[in-house]
Amino acid sequence: MFAAIRLAETHPELSILIVEKANIVRSGCLAAGVNALNAYITDGHTPDDYVEYALNDANGIARRDLLSTMSERLNAVTRKIESLGLVILKDADGNYIARGARNIKINGENIKPLLAAAVKSFSNVEVLNHVNVVDLMLNGSTVIGAWGFDVREPTIYRLRAKATLMATGGAAGLYRPNHPGFSRHVMWYCPFNTGAGYAMGIRAGAEMTTFEMRFIALRCKDTIAPTGTLAQGAGAAQINARGERYQHRYGNTTSERLHAVVSENLNGRGPCALETIGITVEQEKALEHAYLNMAPAQTLKWLETKMPPSIANVEIEGSEPYVVGGHTASGYWIDRKRRTTLRGLYAAGDVAGSCPQKYVTGAFAEGEIAAESIAEYVAAHDLLPLDRFNAVEEVERLFGNPRGLYSTDELEEAMQQSMDEYAGGIRSNYRYTDAQLQTATAHIDRLERLSEGLRAESMYDLLKIYELRERLTVCRVLIEHLKARRETRWHCFAEHADYPDRDPTFDCFINSRLVDGKVEIILRRLEDDGIEEH
Repeated sequence: MFAAIRLAETHPELSILIVEKANIVRSGCLAAGVNALNAYITDGHTPDDYVEYALNDANGIARRDLLSTMSERLNAVTRKIESLGLVILKDADGNYIARGARNIKINGENIKPLLAAAVKSFSNVEVLNHVNVVDLMLNGSTVIGAWGFDVREPTIYRLRAKATLMATGGAAGLYRPNHPGFSRHVMWYCPFNTGAGYAMGIRAGAEMTTFEMRFIALRCKDTIAPTGTLAQGAGAAQINARGERYQHRYGNTTSERLHAVVSENLNGRGPCALETIGITVEQEKALEHAYLNMAPAQTLKWLETKMPPSIANVEIEGSEPYVVGGHTASGYWIDRKRRTTLRGLYAAGDVAGSCPQKYVTGAFAEGEIAAESIAEYVAAHDLLPLDRFNAVEEVERLFGNPRGLYSTDELEEAMQQSMDEYAGGIRSNYRYTDAQLQTATAHIDRLERLSEGLRAESMYDLLKIYELRERLTVCRVLIEHLKARRETRWHCFAEHADYPDRDPTFDCFINSRLVDGKVEIILRRLEDDGIEEH
């Protein structure tokens, strides 16, 4: 939406189409809102400081050029979203209230409705809600749009475009979550983000990067609510069951904070918690308000149990792993203009690789950069003809398949179990070996074959089948990336038990491309600044 706003404002002659599986007013990982902007250049800091922070947190596996072009825009896009109506908290002097070195506090429960209202104010922007995009359409290696289907009505859409921006979010639901069954949706990342954008690019032959740098969130136990609000908003330190503060023994990057909890538990010093006993009444009220803005289950838990944070420390745990380029570096291999290796295709936000720690404002910044690049591209290129279009036949086949032995949900559960046990999920404390990864590959291959026989009886069934297939595609690429990085650079995020130490041989990007149905691994130097003119 931010990219569409930028294009509509600067190029009213262009025709812009947004396609969304849900509804742009409440969709994706910001659907419920957010209580802080975690990528902002606060007073006394510079964009270069943010670049160094992100590079350090990623142990060097990130692109300085992408981080720089993003960081330079963080404050400008913040002012833009404020002008659209976002409430940013300010002190008596009118300055933004900082929450840590790189964060500012907001009332962000309506951030998506504000963006949606701005989008709808432009006559040259059209929105297709409730349309699930399945695959890119190609002319050779040039993307000329995509196709999808209405999730409610029996309608297939063929969407032609001179340029296409992928901003679909990362991948949740690959691994068995913390909670099974009815509560399986209680997770850190939006459960409806299936990795569709990754899968579309993979199938089309785009080069992808750094899938092995998974993201595993450190969360409040049971509710899977954010812990940063407690750590930064109330100064709550991590403690073990003995009351000891232990973080200094492990380091303080994102992955090290999670690794500390896992290690303390394995060594019999758990459960671990954030030390909140004794916080003030004002701090407690502020926490309750903050969680109502973004994770109300946590506030409700405090009220229901009658154990607010002032009288009970908040227990913490790790989530299941995700592939998400907004926090880590997974996604499309892009250049500074956010161009992918496929002509006419751009990436921003969680699907754009090698630029971690972008969060909300960083995604906005990438949307702006991509929009400016797209405007240049469409002015110089004509719309090419479509090579082929087999979508109708594929959909008809899925509706015509005989009823099989397995349902989509059963295959998805089998996928999550396989990834959990053999590809470093919660059950194995996020660790894996070469032998386990080989077993995971065999399971995913089998499930991909079984998914071809699934039968759709409604458009919702069709949606579920394609979501499963997207996740299976991402799983296959993720496993190959985990195999390829034969070291442990990020504890828990990529903890290879056969190679428990960091190896300078792997001071490089692990990239991949699908060639003749097989994942081909590509190693690129850290100083590689991306893609030249295609």
